[in-house]
Amino acid sequence: MSEFPQVDTAVTAAVAAFGPYRETDPLTRAALLDAIADGIDGLGEDLAATVHRETNLPLARARSERDRTTNQLRMFARLLEGPDWNRPRIAIGDPGREPLPRPDLRLRHIPLGPVAVFGASNFPLAFSAAGGDTAAALAAGAPVVVKAHEAHPETSRLVGGVITEALHALGLPAGVFTLLFGPGRTLGQALVAHPGIKAVAFTGSRAAGLAIAATAAARPVPIPVYAEMSSVNPVFLLPGALADAPEDLARGFAASAVLGSGQFCTNPGLVFARNGSGLDEFVKTAAAAISETAAQPMLTDGIRAAYEAGRDRLGEIPGVELLARGTGEPAPALYRVDAATFLAEPALRDEVFGATSLIVTVEDEAETHRLLDVLEGQLTATIHTGQSDLDEAARLIPRLELLAGRIVHGGWPTGVEVGHATVHGGPFPATSDARSTSVGTLAIDRFLRPVAYQDLPADLLPKELRP
Repeated sequence: MSEFPQVDTAVTAAVAAFGPYRETDPLTRAALLDAIADGIDGLGEDLAATVHRETNLPLARARSERDRTTNQLRMFARLLEGPDWNRPRIAIGDPGREPLPRPDLRLRHIPLGPVAVFGASNFPLAFSAAGGDTAAALAAGAPVVVKAHEAHPETSRLVGGVITEALHALGLPAGVFTLLFGPGRTLGQALVAHPGIKAVAFTGSRAAGLAIAATAAARPVPIPVYAEMSSVNPVFLLPGALADAPEDLARGFAASAVLGSGQFCTNPGLVFARNGSGLDEFVKTAAAAISETAAQPMLTDGIRAAYEAGRDRLGEIPGVELLARGTGEPAPALYRVDAATFLAEPALRDEVFGATSLIVTVEDEAETHRLLDVLEGQLTATIHTGQSDLDEAARLIPRLELLAGRIVHGGWPTGVEVGHATVHGGPFPATSDARSTSVGTLAIDRFLRPVAYQDLPADLLPKELRP
């Protein structure tokens, strides 16, 4: 038993609901997801106003995130309406094969069981109670226990109420969804340790993600943890791109770096820029743009304090030059360092969660590849090329494939398209498991496992595998 009775109650209800819920027709689960989306839309401006009050996010951002949340719920609903959501495979048997008969093998994917989802601080809707993790798990047929984030409890209650009402309206077990409130480090760890939980989805800091992963691994029966943790999202400006349009690149970079007060997991925290034509113009224009940027409120006092400490600590490292600082607090900042210092100082590669970025000046292609050797896994890697850079880019992209889950060309990493080909993941520490994604329909795979059926009579096969 857990020291938190609410954890035991929630997980017990989820375990009881798992059997009947996993046997529901996928169209029933699609109807549930549609009903949740409709209910969230029905909250209207009350929801946007609550998000704004609790998180300091502008009303326009709250509305946009609401739409993203409902769109991804409906996207999973449409996935369930198709034949391939659980990717069935059929290999028909051949009793006459020599020297041995070939068995009849049919495969489908089934849900793992109840899933623990941790609400994220920086996405009170899209990565919280009814966010992508919850949508993917419910689509898979897995009940969900959500640990609400302390930064936006009323937002979570509003959305959680919608999910509860949708379950009731469709006659589905109440234990399919439960929302928990409490201290993250203790209640959350108790939730992960509970034997009824079969997988975990988390978005947040590396320290918290690693603590959750350690608890899950130490259980008598370990479970998978899909934790999105830290990423600095490096940008590579090749010489032709810098020579062609340095000012345009600088303005695009600065806008991406400060977007949302730098509180997206895909803000560009590192820029590798080649010494040569256009570099001075890029640096001057980017510095001017950052200098003219006023501080924006951050999500919580704790996030602001951590950002200011990380920003200022970066500037204290020998060899790091402050290029620009915005107005007010928490001010955005832009620093510059040479490649040799970057290679020698591991702290320069750490994420500063907020609107601070570092420009690293690079001498040549060989030095670029040496820099790649010391980078950790990332959610994104961005490359800008001119026509003269294509050969070098072709050599660089295979390295970027090993570094990141999404490679961006000619744009900026902020803004994640929610779709069937989306990957929002990447090698550690961007995520704890690089084989999947937390955004897009591929996210359903995190909560499914394959089962093969050999030589079963047709009447005993799952419906989707019958002849």
